[in-house]
This record gives sequence, structure tokens and C-alpha cells, in this order.
Amino acid sequence: MLALPSFLAVPLAVFVIGGEQRAYWDWQLTEPLDLTVRVSVLVTDMDAVTSEQVAQLKARDIAPVCYISVGSQEAYRDDATAFPVEVLGQALGDWPDEVFVDIRKPAVFDIMTARIDRCASMGFVGVEADNIDLFENETGFDITKQDALSYVGALADYAHGKGLTIAQKNAPDLIPDLVQRMDFLLIEQCFEYDFCEEAQPYLDAGKDVLAVEYTDAKLDWDEICTQAKSSGMHLLLKDRDISAGGKACAD
Repeated sequence: MLALPSFLAVPLAVFVIGGEQRAYWDWQLTEPLDLTVRVSVLVTDMDAVTSEQVAQLKARDIAPVCYISVGSQEAYRDDATAFPVEVLGQALGDWPDEVFVDIRKPAVFDIMTARIDRCASMGFVGVEADNIDLFENETGFDITKQDALSYVGALADYAHGKGLTIAQKNAPDLIPDLVQRMDFLLIEQCFEYDFCEEAQPYLDAGKDVLAVEYTDAKLDWDEICTQAKSSGMHLLLKDRDISAGGKACAD
């Protein structure tokens, strides 16, 4: 009796990222990356790839999306010293190398648009805008929901002017206001914390919802995969490092 290839041993509703089947998307922020994955969309860090690698992804019909934290200063970035000291706030909890920034200041907007410029020049086709939920966090600044909406909306306009799509990252309270301005949604742990229905406006608008759950939550993967498929979400199961590998629901 012939042994089945390993990817065929995985239930039809799910497959391992990096196998022979093509996943809709993958998300890799921690090196080493696996750029050989068979996906339609790959979200990754601009500092982890070269322009040549981005071009190679596009040649394989993979849409490369550029990760940017638009709400924090990261000490390890080349532009870390560009932030004026007065815009630097409190640390981001589990990320000691990051601090929140005052998004109301023009200097912050200028730094972030420079990052978008770099994404565009490298050949990325989209941007993942992370840490937009400053109004919900202890940042050290009195940032309101309206401040966040104004800032993210301006970044969306700028990205669109560069020919890039832009994703809303988390911040479900902003979905009703941003769904017409942003191009897709990337959302974490909506099954774990039971708020996936808040992504419905993006689905109703015919826009992608890229959902992620984490292995340490120990959810019933088959159950949430079935739910994700029925709703139209594209679901991944990843480790907390957001490294290569994981599982995806088959589309």
C-alpha cells in the first residue's frame, strides 16, 4: 500500500503552511522567514526582506504586504532616533523595545509616511498598519478615538496615493468608521475572545478579513476553521512569535 504524502494526511479543512497546497495568506514577522510558501498574500516586515525578494514574491503571484507599527517607536529600527523625545510615551507591555508615540504630532506622521514610502519603493503592494488602538491603551498621552481615526485616515489616504492598499489591524471599535477607508482587516484572537462578528462590515463590503489565532490558546481548530470558512474569513493558526509555519483553513 502506498504511503500518502504528508499534506494529504491533514484534514481537508486545514493544511500546514509550507506544504504543497496553496494557502490564501501567511504572516511572518520573525526571522528566519520561509519565502517559498505557496500563498496568495504574504505579510512580512520590510526589514526582513530585500527589494529583490519582494520582486521574486510578486513574480510568483504573491502579493507582499509590508508590516509597519504606526503607533510606536521600535528601538531596533533605523529610524528610532528620528522621533523627538516629546512624542515618546509608555512602553508596550510585553514589548520592552517599543514605546507608544503621540500620533497627534506632525513629526510622527512624517516618520510613518517615510516608512510607507520605503514600502512602496521596495515593491510592496500593501501595508499592515499596527498599533492603531492607542486610545484604548495607557500611552502616556491623552489620545482619543477621534485622534486615532483622523491619524489612520490620513495614513490611508497617503498609502493610497502611493498606490498601496492598507489594512486595519485590530481595533474593532474603529471598524464602522474605517471600513470604507481601509482595504482589508487583519484581526487577532477574535475567536479566543469572541468578537469575530465585529468584523462583519468588512465581509459585507466584500473586503478580506485575515484572522489569526495562536497555538497557546488551545482552541478547537476544526471548529473555528469551520466557522471561519462559513463566514468568509481567511484564518491562520500561528505561534506567538509569528514565525514561519502554522496552519491555514483551506479555501
